[in-house]
Amino acid sequence: MPPTPGGQRQQRGPYVSSNRLVWTRTSIWLGFLALLALGLGLLPAYGFSLAFWFYLLLWITLASGLNIMAGFTGYLPFGYVAFYGIGAYAAAVTVKMHGLPIWAGFIAAALAGVVLSLLFARTMVLRGIYFSIVSLALAVICRLLIAAMPEDVAGGSYGIALGFSNPDGAYYAMLALMLATLLTVTWLAQSRLGMALRAIRDDPDTAETVGINIGRVRLKAWVLSAVIASMTGAIEAWYTSIVDTETAFNLLVSTKAVIFAVAGGLGTVIGPVVGTVVMLIVDDLIWQHFPVLNVFLLGLVIVLLMMFLPSGIVGSLIRAKPFLRRILF
Repeated sequence: MPPTPGGQRQQRGPYVSSNRLVWTRTSIWLGFLALLALGLGLLPAYGFSLAFWFYLLLWITLASGLNIMAGFTGYLPFGYVAFYGIGAYAAAVTVKMHGLPIWAGFIAAALAGVVLSLLFARTMVLRGIYFSIVSLALAVICRLLIAAMPEDVAGGSYGIALGFSNPDGAYYAMLALMLATLLTVTWLAQSRLGMALRAIRDDPDTAETVGINIGRVRLKAWVLSAVIASMTGAIEAWYTSIVDTETAFNLLVSTKAVIFAVAGGLGTVIGPVVGTVVMLIVDDLIWQHFPVLNVFLLGLVIVLLMMFLPSGIVGSLIRAKPFLRRILF
Protein backbone atom coordinates (compact mmCIF):
# COMPACT_ATOMS: atom_id res chain seq x y z
CA MET A 1 0.00 0.00 0.00
CA PRO A 2 1.29 3.52 -0.71
CA PRO A 3 2.93 5.30 2.23
CA THR A 4 1.39 8.40 3.74
CA PRO A 5 3.36 11.69 3.96
CA GLY A 6 4.33 10.77 7.53
CA GLY A 7 5.83 7.49 6.48
CA GLN A 8 2.87 5.36 7.64
CA ARG A 9 1.18 2.93 5.30
CA GLN A 10 -2.55 3.38 4.77
CA GLN A 11 -4.58 0.66 6.43
CA ARG A 12 -7.29 -0.16 3.92
CA GLY A 13 -7.72 -3.78 4.84
CA PRO A 14 -11.21 -3.51 6.40
CA TYR A 15 -12.54 -1.53 3.45
CA VAL A 16 -11.09 -3.91 0.88
CA SER A 17 -12.50 -6.84 2.84
CA SER A 18 -15.92 -5.21 3.02
CA ASN A 19 -15.98 -4.48 -0.71
CA ARG A 20 -14.90 -8.02 -1.48
CA LEU A 21 -17.67 -9.36 0.75
CA VAL A 22 -20.30 -7.25 -1.04
CA TRP A 23 -18.95 -8.29 -4.44
CA THR A 24 -18.90 -11.99 -3.50
CA ARG A 25 -22.39 -11.93 -2.04
CA THR A 26 -23.79 -10.02 -5.01
CA SER A 27 -22.13 -12.35 -7.50
CA ILE A 28 -23.54 -15.44 -5.80
CA TRP A 29 -27.01 -13.94 -5.69
CA LEU A 30 -26.97 -12.77 -9.33
CA GLY A 31 -25.67 -16.17 -10.41
CA PHE A 32 -28.52 -17.82 -8.53
CA LEU A 33 -31.04 -15.51 -10.22
CA ALA A 34 -29.59 -16.33 -13.65
CA LEU A 35 -29.92 -20.06 -13.03
CA LEU A 36 -33.42 -19.55 -11.64
CA ALA A 37 -34.47 -17.57 -14.70
CA LEU A 38 -33.08 -20.25 -17.01
CA GLY A 39 -34.80 -23.09 -15.17
CA LEU A 40 -38.15 -21.35 -14.86
CA GLY A 41 -37.97 -20.14 -18.45
CA LEU A 42 -37.68 -23.71 -19.74
CA LEU A 43 -40.69 -25.06 -17.84
CA PRO A 44 -43.32 -24.37 -20.55
CA ALA A 45 -41.12 -26.00 -23.19
CA TYR A 46 -41.13 -29.26 -21.23
CA GLY A 47 -44.89 -29.32 -20.79
CA PHE A 48 -45.05 -28.52 -17.06
CA SER A 49 -48.35 -27.31 -15.67
CA LEU A 50 -47.93 -23.57 -15.32
CA ALA A 51 -50.61 -22.88 -12.71
CA PHE A 52 -48.48 -23.67 -9.64
CA TRP A 53 -45.38 -21.99 -11.04
CA PHE A 54 -47.25 -18.89 -12.19
CA TYR A 55 -48.68 -18.28 -8.74
CA LEU A 56 -45.35 -19.06 -7.09
CA LEU A 57 -43.82 -16.25 -9.17
CA LEU A 58 -46.79 -14.02 -8.36
CA TRP A 59 -46.48 -14.44 -4.60
CA ILE A 60 -42.71 -13.99 -4.65
CA THR A 61 -43.22 -10.74 -6.53
CA LEU A 62 -45.93 -9.45 -4.20
CA ALA A 63 -44.03 -10.44 -1.06
CA SER A 64 -40.86 -8.76 -2.37
CA GLY A 65 -42.79 -5.62 -3.32
CA LEU A 66 -44.38 -5.43 0.11
CA ASN A 67 -40.94 -6.00 1.66
CA ILE A 68 -39.81 -2.65 0.26
CA MET A 69 -42.26 -0.89 2.55
CA ALA A 70 -42.53 -3.30 5.49
CA GLY A 71 -38.94 -4.53 5.59
CA PHE A 72 -36.90 -1.52 4.55
CA THR A 73 -39.14 1.32 5.73
CA GLY A 74 -41.07 -0.26 8.59
CA TYR A 75 -44.57 0.52 7.26
CA LEU A 76 -46.83 -2.53 7.05
CA PRO A 77 -49.61 -1.84 4.50
CA PHE A 78 -52.47 -4.24 5.21
CA GLY A 79 -54.25 -2.58 2.28
CA TYR A 80 -51.52 -3.52 -0.20
CA VAL A 81 -54.18 -5.32 -2.24
CA ALA A 82 -55.53 -1.92 -3.35
CA PHE A 83 -52.59 -1.53 -5.74
CA TYR A 84 -52.94 -5.10 -6.97
CA GLY A 85 -56.64 -4.60 -7.64
CA ILE A 86 -56.31 -1.20 -9.31
CA GLY A 87 -53.62 -2.62 -11.60
CA ALA A 88 -55.84 -5.51 -12.63
CA TYR A 89 -58.76 -3.20 -13.37
CA ALA A 90 -56.64 -0.62 -15.19
CA ALA A 91 -55.30 -3.30 -17.53
CA ALA A 92 -58.73 -4.87 -18.07
CA VAL A 93 -60.42 -1.54 -18.83
CA THR A 94 -57.64 -0.54 -21.22
CA VAL A 95 -57.80 -3.81 -23.14
CA LYS A 96 -61.51 -4.62 -23.04
CA MET A 97 -63.20 -1.23 -22.97
CA HIS A 98 -60.78 0.64 -25.23
CA GLY A 99 -59.51 -2.17 -27.44
CA LEU A 100 -55.82 -1.51 -26.84
CA PRO A 101 -53.12 -4.21 -26.77
CA ILE A 102 -52.07 -5.88 -23.55
CA TRP A 103 -48.79 -3.97 -23.33
CA ALA A 104 -50.83 -0.76 -23.16
CA GLY A 105 -52.76 -2.37 -20.31
CA PHE A 106 -49.51 -2.93 -18.43
CA ILE A 107 -48.54 0.71 -18.86
CA ALA A 108 -51.99 1.77 -17.66
CA ALA A 109 -51.62 -0.51 -14.63
CA ALA A 110 -48.25 1.00 -13.70
CA LEU A 111 -49.63 4.53 -14.05
CA ALA A 112 -52.68 3.60 -11.97
CA GLY A 113 -50.38 2.28 -9.26
CA VAL A 114 -48.40 5.54 -9.26
CA VAL A 115 -51.53 7.70 -9.09
CA LEU A 116 -53.12 5.65 -6.31
CA SER A 117 -49.90 5.61 -4.28
CA LEU A 118 -49.70 9.42 -4.54
CA LEU A 119 -53.33 9.71 -3.45
CA PHE A 120 -52.60 7.47 -0.46
CA ALA A 121 -49.25 9.11 0.33
CA ARG A 122 -50.74 11.33 3.01
CA THR A 123 -51.48 8.26 5.14
CA MET A 124 -47.74 7.80 5.75
CA VAL A 125 -47.79 10.58 8.33
CA LEU A 126 -49.32 7.85 10.50
CA ARG A 127 -47.14 5.19 12.09
CA GLY A 128 -47.44 1.60 13.22
CA ILE A 129 -50.84 0.00 13.49
CA TYR A 130 -52.62 3.28 12.63
CA PHE A 131 -51.07 3.32 9.17
CA SER A 132 -51.86 -0.38 8.67
CA ILE A 133 -55.52 0.05 9.62
CA VAL A 134 -56.02 3.13 7.45
CA SER A 135 -54.43 1.44 4.44
CA LEU A 136 -56.76 -1.52 4.95
CA ALA A 137 -59.79 0.78 5.07
CA LEU A 138 -58.70 2.53 1.88
CA ALA A 139 -58.42 -0.82 0.08
CA VAL A 140 -62.02 -1.62 1.05
CA ILE A 141 -63.13 1.81 -0.16
CA CYS A 142 -61.41 1.23 -3.53
CA ARG A 143 -63.25 -2.05 -3.98
CA LEU A 144 -66.63 -0.47 -3.19
CA LEU A 145 -66.03 2.49 -5.50
CA ILE A 146 -65.10 0.32 -8.47
CA ALA A 147 -68.04 -2.05 -7.84
CA ALA A 148 -70.38 0.97 -7.84
CA MET A 149 -69.16 2.27 -11.21
CA PRO A 150 -71.35 1.76 -14.31
CA GLU A 151 -70.84 -1.44 -16.26
CA ASP A 152 -69.63 0.39 -19.36
CA VAL A 153 -66.90 2.07 -17.30
CA ALA A 154 -65.47 -0.67 -15.08
CA GLY A 155 -67.73 -3.68 -15.52
CA GLY A 156 -69.86 -2.96 -12.45
CA SER A 157 -70.24 -5.60 -9.77
CA TYR A 158 -69.92 -8.39 -12.36
CA GLY A 159 -66.38 -7.51 -13.34
CA ILE A 160 -64.73 -7.59 -16.75
CA ALA A 161 -64.09 -10.58 -19.02
CA LEU A 162 -61.17 -9.87 -21.33
CA GLY A 163 -62.37 -12.49 -23.81
CA PHE A 164 -58.91 -13.93 -24.36
CA SER A 165 -56.04 -15.30 -22.31
CA ASN A 166 -52.46 -16.25 -22.93
CA PRO A 167 -51.17 -18.39 -20.06
CA ASP A 168 -47.71 -18.83 -21.57
CA GLY A 169 -47.34 -15.12 -22.30
CA ALA A 170 -48.59 -14.20 -18.83
CA TYR A 171 -46.19 -16.71 -17.28
CA TYR A 172 -43.18 -15.18 -18.99
CA ALA A 173 -44.41 -11.68 -18.15
CA MET A 174 -44.67 -12.66 -14.48
CA LEU A 175 -41.21 -14.24 -14.59
CA ALA A 176 -39.79 -11.02 -16.03
CA LEU A 177 -41.56 -8.93 -13.39
CA MET A 178 -40.34 -11.17 -10.57
CA LEU A 179 -36.74 -10.95 -11.77
CA ALA A 180 -37.01 -7.18 -12.22
CA THR A 181 -38.44 -6.89 -8.70
CA LEU A 182 -35.67 -8.99 -7.13
CA LEU A 183 -32.99 -7.04 -8.99
CA THR A 184 -34.57 -3.79 -7.84
CA VAL A 185 -34.64 -4.93 -4.22
CA THR A 186 -31.03 -6.14 -4.58
CA TRP A 187 -30.01 -2.67 -5.75
CA LEU A 188 -32.09 -1.06 -3.01
CA ALA A 189 -30.40 -3.12 -0.29
CA GLN A 190 -26.99 -1.68 -1.26
CA SER A 191 -27.96 1.84 -2.30
CA ARG A 192 -28.02 5.15 -0.45
CA LEU A 193 -31.81 5.08 -0.75
CA GLY A 194 -31.91 1.74 1.02
CA MET A 195 -29.67 3.04 3.79
CA ALA A 196 -31.96 6.04 4.21
CA LEU A 197 -35.03 3.79 4.36
CA ARG A 198 -33.45 1.63 7.06
CA ALA A 199 -32.56 4.73 9.03
CA ILE A 200 -36.20 5.85 8.87
CA ARG A 201 -37.32 2.40 9.96
CA ASP A 202 -34.96 2.23 12.91
CA ASP A 203 -35.27 5.80 14.20
CA PRO A 204 -37.16 8.37 12.11
CA ASP A 205 -36.35 11.24 14.46
CA THR A 206 -32.61 10.62 14.24
CA ALA A 207 -32.87 10.12 10.46
CA GLU A 208 -34.48 13.53 10.12
CA THR A 209 -31.85 15.06 12.37
CA VAL A 210 -28.99 13.87 10.14
CA GLY A 211 -30.62 15.44 7.09
CA ILE A 212 -32.69 12.67 5.52
CA ASN A 213 -35.80 14.02 3.80
CA ILE A 214 -38.18 11.47 5.32
CA GLY A 215 -41.19 12.40 3.23
CA ARG A 216 -39.38 12.24 -0.11
CA VAL A 217 -37.43 9.05 0.64
CA ARG A 218 -40.47 7.27 2.02
CA LEU A 219 -42.56 8.31 -1.00
CA LYS A 220 -40.04 6.77 -3.41
CA ALA A 221 -40.33 3.40 -1.67
CA TRP A 222 -44.13 3.70 -1.52
CA VAL A 223 -44.48 4.40 -5.26
CA LEU A 224 -42.04 1.64 -6.19
CA SER A 225 -43.86 -0.88 -4.01
CA ALA A 226 -47.22 0.18 -5.48
CA VAL A 227 -46.07 -0.19 -9.10
CA ILE A 228 -44.84 -3.73 -8.45
CA ALA A 229 -48.23 -4.71 -7.00
CA SER A 230 -50.24 -3.02 -9.77
CA MET A 231 -48.17 -4.69 -12.49
CA THR A 232 -48.65 -8.04 -10.75
CA GLY A 233 -52.42 -7.54 -10.77
CA ALA A 234 -52.37 -6.67 -14.48
CA ILE A 235 -50.45 -9.80 -15.43
CA GLU A 236 -52.72 -11.99 -13.31
CA ALA A 237 -55.73 -10.48 -15.11
CA TRP A 238 -54.15 -11.44 -18.43
CA TYR A 239 -53.53 -14.96 -17.12
CA THR A 240 -57.09 -15.59 -15.91
CA SER A 241 -58.83 -13.41 -18.54
CA ILE A 242 -61.35 -12.14 -15.98
CA VAL A 243 -61.36 -9.43 -13.32
CA ASP A 244 -63.92 -8.82 -10.57
CA THR A 245 -63.87 -6.85 -7.35
CA GLU A 246 -64.17 -9.87 -5.06
CA THR A 247 -60.93 -11.45 -6.29
CA ALA A 248 -58.97 -8.37 -7.37
CA PHE A 249 -59.48 -6.68 -3.99
CA ASN A 250 -59.56 -9.81 -1.86
CA LEU A 251 -57.89 -9.01 1.47
CA LEU A 252 -56.23 -12.44 1.43
CA VAL A 253 -53.87 -11.00 -1.19
CA SER A 254 -52.44 -8.61 1.40
CA THR A 255 -52.56 -11.26 4.12
CA LYS A 256 -50.61 -13.82 2.13
CA ALA A 257 -48.04 -11.29 0.95
CA VAL A 258 -47.44 -10.24 4.56
CA ILE A 259 -47.21 -13.83 5.82
CA PHE A 260 -44.80 -14.92 3.09
CA ALA A 261 -42.54 -11.88 3.55
CA VAL A 262 -42.51 -12.18 7.35
CA ALA A 263 -41.96 -15.95 7.22
CA GLY A 264 -38.83 -15.52 5.13
CA GLY A 265 -37.49 -12.44 6.87
CA LEU A 266 -38.42 -8.78 6.38
CA GLY A 267 -35.62 -6.48 5.36
CA THR A 268 -33.70 -9.18 3.49
CA VAL A 269 -33.69 -9.68 -0.27
CA ILE A 270 -33.92 -13.45 -0.32
CA GLY A 271 -36.30 -13.68 2.67
CA PRO A 272 -39.59 -13.23 0.78
CA VAL A 273 -38.42 -15.78 -1.80
CA VAL A 274 -37.65 -18.40 0.84
CA GLY A 275 -40.79 -17.59 2.83
CA THR A 276 -43.02 -17.92 -0.23
CA VAL A 277 -41.52 -21.21 -1.36
CA VAL A 278 -41.62 -22.77 2.12
CA MET A 279 -45.15 -21.63 2.95
CA LEU A 280 -46.58 -22.71 -0.42
CA ILE A 281 -44.98 -26.14 -0.10
CA VAL A 282 -46.28 -26.50 3.47
CA ASP A 283 -49.75 -25.38 2.39
CA ASP A 284 -49.76 -27.86 -0.51
CA LEU A 285 -48.66 -30.74 1.73
CA ILE A 286 -51.32 -29.93 4.32
CA TRP A 287 -54.00 -29.81 1.62
CA GLN A 288 -52.91 -33.20 0.29
CA HIS A 289 -52.76 -35.04 3.62
CA PHE A 290 -55.07 -33.10 5.97
CA PRO A 291 -57.71 -31.33 3.84
CA VAL A 292 -60.21 -31.04 6.70
CA LEU A 293 -57.68 -29.53 9.10
CA ASN A 294 -55.98 -27.36 6.48
CA VAL A 295 -56.78 -23.94 7.97
CA PHE A 296 -56.05 -25.05 11.54
CA LEU A 297 -52.70 -26.67 10.70
CA LEU A 298 -51.58 -23.82 8.47
CA GLY A 299 -52.40 -21.34 11.22
CA LEU A 300 -50.48 -23.50 13.70
CA VAL A 301 -47.43 -23.54 11.42
CA ILE A 302 -47.52 -19.75 11.16
CA VAL A 303 -47.81 -19.34 14.94
CA LEU A 304 -44.91 -21.72 15.60
CA LEU A 305 -42.81 -20.00 12.95
CA MET A 306 -43.36 -16.60 14.54
CA MET A 307 -42.65 -17.96 18.03
CA PHE A 308 -39.42 -19.79 17.26
CA LEU A 309 -38.18 -17.78 14.26
CA PRO A 310 -39.38 -14.23 15.00
CA SER A 311 -36.98 -12.73 12.45
CA GLY A 312 -38.14 -15.13 9.76
CA ILE A 313 -36.27 -18.08 8.32
CA VAL A 314 -33.48 -16.12 6.66
CA GLY A 315 -33.25 -13.47 9.37
CA SER A 316 -32.99 -16.09 12.11
CA LEU A 317 -30.37 -18.07 10.18
CA ILE A 318 -28.22 -14.97 9.75
CA ARG A 319 -28.50 -14.16 13.46
CA ALA A 320 -27.59 -17.71 14.47
CA LYS A 321 -24.82 -18.08 11.86
CA PRO A 322 -23.31 -14.64 11.15
CA PHE A 323 -20.99 -16.10 8.48
CA LEU A 324 -24.07 -16.53 6.27
CA ARG A 325 -23.98 -12.76 5.70
CA ARG A 326 -21.21 -13.54 3.22
CA ILE A 327 -23.67 -15.18 0.87
CA LEU A 328 -27.15 -14.02 1.88
CA PHE A 329 -28.74 -10.62 1.43
